[in-house]
Amino acid sequence: MFVIIGFIVSMLCIFGVYIFHGGNIAVVLKALPFEMTTILGAAIGAFLINNQMKVIKASVKGLAGCFKGSRYTKARYMELMALQFDILQKARKEGLMAIEQDVENPHDSAVFKKYPTIAADHHVVEFITDYLRMMVSGNLNAHEIESLMDSEIETHHQEAHAPVAAIGRLAGGLPAFGIVAAVLGVVNTMGSVGQPPAVLGGMIASALVGTFLGILLAYGVFEPLGGLMDQKVEESSKEFQCIKTTLLASMQGYAPATAIEFGRKVLLSDVRPTFNELEAHVKGKK
Repeated sequence: MFVIIGFIVSMLCIFGVYIFHGGNIAVVLKALPFEMTTILGAAIGAFLINNQMKVIKASVKGLAGCFKGSRYTKARYMELMALQFDILQKARKEGLMAIEQDVENPHDSAVFKKYPTIAADHHVVEFITDYLRMMVSGNLNAHEIESLMDSEIETHHQEAHAPVAAIGRLAGGLPAFGIVAAVLGVVNTMGSVGQPPAVLGGMIASALVGTFLGILLAYGVFEPLGGLMDQKVEESSKEFQCIKTTLLASMQGYAPATAIEFGRKVLLSDVRPTFNELEAHVKGKK
């Protein structure tokens, strides 16, 4: 919602002030389809050349996600930590081998089924079960598992940042494509020097619309969207850090209630449940 509001405010201020100061909006509207086709067509072509298909798909998905609210809410994190509490509590009471079936078949696990929001996210489920499996096997110590977790989180971060970087490059190239469109407009104008001044003035104005659109699309559309995508990537990393901190605390011998408190502390303040909220939620899920 705020993304759309931001675009509306931006465009109203830009075009509203232009019209208020006596600008001829008809010139802009007349040139808009041609200049927009030139700039966006060239930019999309360059974007396709510059990126692998997986990055292109992730970029499209990321741009669409900018118009949706964040899924990383306080309720989601409480579900995540309650899930970890339940499975760690089961392991503590019945032994690590008791959670083997939960780890091997999380979709059939009664523990995971209690938390459908988390169970539906295969990346999170895979991350949790992979390291629980290592804990069950007992072949690695806490420091080795922490190193593996850090490597996986870093890989996830790199993959998630690829579309952010791609949109950043696209935003950086748009002003140049605006200049290309403007130069072509000037070339067209120079080929019509015999026309009356009023006609030449209109042609020059249309050419300058290209420069304007390139800058507007870069800094008024794609740069802000790229920044929002970057913030969403940072949000997603916090979830994995929460899991990592909780599981490592458990491996170091802390009780499940204390381990999830370690995980709670790494969350950002706006989505971090209080101690009492988390405790009440965990008890309510028993």
